[in-house]
Amino acid sequence: MRRDGADVNAAARTPDTEQLLEDASRGDSQARHALLVRHRDRLLRMISVRMDRRLSARIDPADVLQEAMADAWRRLPEYLEKRPVAFYPWLRRIAWERLAKLHRFHLEAKKRSVRREMILPLPSQSSATLADRLVSPGTSPSQKAESRENRERVRAALAELPERDREVLVLLYLERLSVAEAAAVLEVTDGAVKMRHVRALKRLRPLLAGDESGRDSNAGDDS
Repeated sequence: MRRDGADVNAAARTPDTEQLLEDASRGDSQARHALLVRHRDRLLRMISVRMDRRLSARIDPADVLQEAMADAWRRLPEYLEKRPVAFYPWLRRIAWERLAKLHRFHLEAKKRSVRREMILPLPSQSSATLADRLVSPGTSPSQKAESRENRERVRAALAELPERDREVLVLLYLERLSVAEAAAVLEVTDGAVKMRHVRALKRLRPLLAGDESGRDSNAGDDS
């Protein structure tokens, strides 16, 4: 993802996450605050991507973010003592848990197992955005029209993908996580994330062409 000059300069002036973790572990309250502020935009993006429109009509994503950040602040000392996973996946999990509870409470979703709760249903608007990210826009009127058609086909094909493969695309293209962060979120290896990514993109092609073979070719592969 391309970043403008202002973003690059700001990043250069800001201590990286590892340095902030070291300072925070020594009791630096400003470093603890900076750790959370550093990832506010990423968390808000995740919440917005995952939030059902029916829920966002009742609750502002920024309010969900604020509550998640307050929860993270309370739990930060324990994290700093043990540091069981990388910081952002840990922080994201807190925001995700709060969002999942809101979905269950307000939308009366069926209770799922802990493992299944790792993946929230993808709202329709986010599915459309993901399709946009996967389709290269054309420049001429005819190319633009073709791109619109392709987006709809990709969107329909995404719904046919196995959930674990579609989730990798969401993490990488919508939440903009690194491979390592996606692996931590899914509790798999970096190699498994890369494999699922390639497999998902391969599966889209036969689905778009109306070939059912792509749907079952790796049905037994749980990598």
